[in-house]
Amino acid sequence: MGLRIKSNVASQMVQKDLKQASQKAEESYAKLSSGKRITKSADDAAGLGIAKKMEAEVRGYQMAQRNANAGISMIQVAEGGLDESSNILTRMRELSIQAASDTVGERERGYLNLEYEQLVQEVDRISKVTTFSGAPLLTGENENGVMDFHIGAYSGEDNKISFDATATNATADALAIEGTNILDKENASSNLEVIDEAINQVAGFRANFGSIQSRLQSTISNLDTAAVNTEAARSRIEDVDVAAESAKLAANNVMKSAGISSLAQANNIPNSALRLIG
Repeated sequence: MGLRIKSNVASQMVQKDLKQASQKAEESYAKLSSGKRITKSADDAAGLGIAKKMEAEVRGYQMAQRNANAGISMIQVAEGGLDESSNILTRMRELSIQAASDTVGERERGYLNLEYEQLVQEVDRISKVTTFSGAPLLTGENENGVMDFHIGAYSGEDNKISFDATATNATADALAIEGTNILDKENASSNLEVIDEAINQVAGFRANFGSIQSRLQSTISNLDTAAVNTEAARSRIEDVDVAAESAKLAANNVMKSAGISSLAQANNIPNSALRLIG
């Protein structure tokens, strides 16, 4: 290559290479600082689209987990109310057995009946105050009818768990204990069958809630696994390999240093030509 004063092709070539090395180094800095291999669509348009879809899917799984946990919380509220009602019914049964014996006089039965009637009222009160987000759980009057827990990242019946919110009625009237008493031994004796049936009803309600809670817990575990696996797949597509990118950055920095040194020498070529003239 000859010496020229007007044009410095060598300098232009070095500047081009230096610019490319600087640009690649900046891209490496951006990837390392963000932790992402794809910082803009130009890096990998298809990969970016897939990664964003997976990100939305992971967030969907996480929200579905929240829904399932909220469902478990609701069931635990209902279960707490039913557990107390079951304890009360057991106490009512004890009082009925005691009042059915001739070893108890009328006055004593009257005292036992006072407690018995208060317990009947308490069963009814519990059924009416056991609510979740304002919705009654134990009166069979839930306006939503069938309640749905959305437990998937997508739409469709396969992503829902439903149960009939009107099927659980644990009021005193529904349990057939409303208006009962143990003022005489005949009533006390006949009440045992009624109370036993009420206890069985409450146990059935609890079993139903328990089965739903168990299913929701399994669902949460499955959602957690799906979210972890999907996030891992997204990471492999979108996230930067720190070791590999650091190696690229080091190489580009070396090229930048070499380019700067070469540029200084290339810029001195016209001066060398002038010295030959002079």
